[in-house]
This record gives sequence, C-alpha cells and structure tokens, in this order.
Amino acid sequence: MIKVAPSVLSADFGNLANEVKSICDFGCDFVHVDVMDGHFVPNLTIGPLVVDAINKASTKPLDIHLMVENNTFFVDLFKNLNPEFISFHIEEEKHPHRLIQYIRSLGIRPAITLNPHTHPSSIEYILEDVDMVLVMSVNPGFGGQKFIESSIKKIKEIKELCQKRNPKCLIEIDGGVNDKNIKELKEAGVDIVVAGSYVFGSENREKAIKSLQI
Repeated sequence: MIKVAPSVLSADFGNLANEVKSICDFGCDFVHVDVMDGHFVPNLTIGPLVVDAINKASTKPLDIHLMVENNTFFVDLFKNLNPEFISFHIEEEKHPHRLIQYIRSLGIRPAITLNPHTHPSSIEYILEDVDMVLVMSVNPGFGGQKFIESSIKKIKEIKELCQKRNPKCLIEIDGGVNDKNIKELKEAGVDIVVAGSYVFGSENREKAIKSLQI
C-alpha cells in the first residue's frame, strides 16, 4: 500500500500544531517538511524552531526535504529531531556520497531528490547508498502546482535502476498528487506520495489521505 506524507507547506501556519495533529489522527504515514532557504529555490519557509514544534505535535515520523544550499549545515540543524528521512537535491550537492554517509551515521535514512529536468542517470552510482529517491513532479519552491506528466516515465526508469542496484530503495513523489493520478503512480512504482494542497485543502482530510493509500 502506498504511504502518504502530507506536506505542511500547505497547512495553516497560524494553527500549525492542530494541523499536524489532524493529519496524524487521520492516518498519514509521515509528515513531510519542506525546508527552503530562498537561494536554491525562490521561496523561504521554515527553520529549526518551527520544525521542532511540528515534531512535538506529530505522532508520525518526519520526512524532511531540504531545498537549500549548504546541505550539511541544514542537516546539522535538524539532526537532533530524529526524522525518518532527510532528502537533499543532487543538483546542489558537490559531494553526495559523503553527505549520504553522514546522514546515515546520524541514524537517519538518507534520500536523494531530483528536479523535474534531472535525468535518473545522475543518481545511478549512488543508488546503492540511499534509502529513498524523491522525484519532484513540479518545480520545487511552491505548493499547489500542476503535475508534470513526464514524471511517470522518470519513475519507471528509476524503478528499473533500483531493481538492478538497490531493490529496497523506496521511490517518493512530490507535486500535483491526487486521487486522479494515484493509480498510475502506483503502477509506475511509487511507494510514498507527498500531498499538500490535496490533503490540507480537502473538506474531508481523512478521506483524502485514504484515497491515496491504495
């Protein structure tokens, strides 16, 4: 069954603790936290104080997605929160293998992220070292964008690479996920979906989460 990680980027930040508690109570599997620095992407989101508050309100593991420059600095900011995953972008990191080893040494599961334009071959030789690949199916930086259809083909290619090099590696997708494309995503090989506006914008969040857990 696909696991669901609602993105708090789409939550009501004026009522953040209750927003996080609601998705946990309604059966999400992870809480997805988008950390943006205003440099790697044209948006600035949240720092360690807010992520700590999210962690305290959550009964589910955190899935932290770094969209930043200077990845190691940000890993150190969040390492004491003991998230399940920390993912970073292959496009930004000059020494991905070293950073993957560092994240794992902290007891955190390392994950690598690909922007929509990035070819799967860019991660072929580090697949054996990561626990998850996060595929961006929108351009990173803002929620509520339309799903990029070519992401399906990319997922299939990554799935083939994983089967050859690391069959246990999970595939996560972020951007434009909803009940209309979830079946096709599962068939392509997705294990975890990030859904922000689809979950937080729904009148029935429990129903929205369960519609993705197929």
